[in-house]
Amino acid sequence: MCLDQHGCRYLQRQLDTGDEQVIKVIFDEVIDNIVQLMSDPFGNYLCQKLIEHCSDEQRIEIVKGVAGDIVHISKNMHGTRAVQKLIEHLSSPEENKLIRKALKGSVVGLIQDLNGNHVIQKCLHKMEPNDNQFIYDAVAQHCVQVSTHRHGCCVMQRCIDHATYQQKLQLVKEIKCAAASLVQDAFGNYVVQYALDLDIPNLATELIAELQSKLLYLSRQKFSSNVVEKCLKVGSATCVIRVLRELMDEDPDPDVPNPVPSPNPEIIQQNLIELLQDSYGNYVIQTCLSEGAVKGPKEYQRMVNLLNPYVHQLRNAPYIKRIQNLLSLPTKPNATIETNDNHNNNGVLEHDLGGIRRDPRATRPNNMYFTNTTRFTRQ
Repeated sequence: MCLDQHGCRYLQRQLDTGDEQVIKVIFDEVIDNIVQLMSDPFGNYLCQKLIEHCSDEQRIEIVKGVAGDIVHISKNMHGTRAVQKLIEHLSSPEENKLIRKALKGSVVGLIQDLNGNHVIQKCLHKMEPNDNQFIYDAVAQHCVQVSTHRHGCCVMQRCIDHATYQQKLQLVKEIKCAAASLVQDAFGNYVVQYALDLDIPNLATELIAELQSKLLYLSRQKFSSNVVEKCLKVGSATCVIRVLRELMDEDPDPDVPNPVPSPNPEIIQQNLIELLQDSYGNYVIQTCLSEGAVKGPKEYQRMVNLLNPYVHQLRNAPYIKRIQNLLSLPTKPNATIETNDNHNNNGVLEHDLGGIRRDPRATRPNNMYFTNTTRFTRQ
């Protein structure tokens, strides 16, 4: 009866009456076959309804009955819904502990599964962060494997959303260590950008330090160029100065007030012009100029001096007007520049940029992150 569409619906209606005796009769009949029913196209709906109406003691019996097969059930297109419903209705420490123990060794496998990843996300949403520590330990240990996966990218972002501050630091530490790989990946770059939106002091500066000596290359790549831009936009003056100086082949250390110019200015000029002509690199240069005018006026002026003699080479570029405007922005050499990464863009960061919008739409479309229902393809 449970495996038949009409029989299953009839039993669900009986459960909806709330009659404890009826619930007990149905529970006693199905508990021994609960694993099979959870993965059945019709039976899973009966299981979900039973989970909603059964007593705490009966629900513990269900948890015990499926614990050994919960990973297999979670990966089933029907079973995943029943497991999520079970997690949603957990009400005791015992149930919670049983579920955690059953899932603990298979977190990464579930995250990378089309259906299983929703079970992990349900844990993140319904269980306390400390109870989900087993998830944070797994994704931190396998940061690259998770972050560079289509479903893993989404789950990593949800991990960040539901984490305590200490758990966020745990994830960010691994993201920083793997930054060089993640920023060049179609999915991993979203994880890095998502982390940059956290209110963690100097994260953008530390990420740029991890990418030091690779910025010229990364600025011309489809995915990593977005991360370089993001660092410039949310980062402090220290971060912006580091980027501009590296692109100009100068000492990137902001503590060096007057770095020695590159001994090969012609090569540097050629590199910058090639960036401007690149389909991805030109956005990085535009952001360097717009952010540099505010956060690193001296570096901005040196970059302008390097670029100005060659701008005529871009006369046919569709963005030439914007470049010309960016090369003549007003600066405040004596302004007090923030040395910590600033996410609120207050104070000097609101300085007038001569009509140039600092919104991301002034360069290319706003960044969007992967979710389970949204796919975004880089332009």
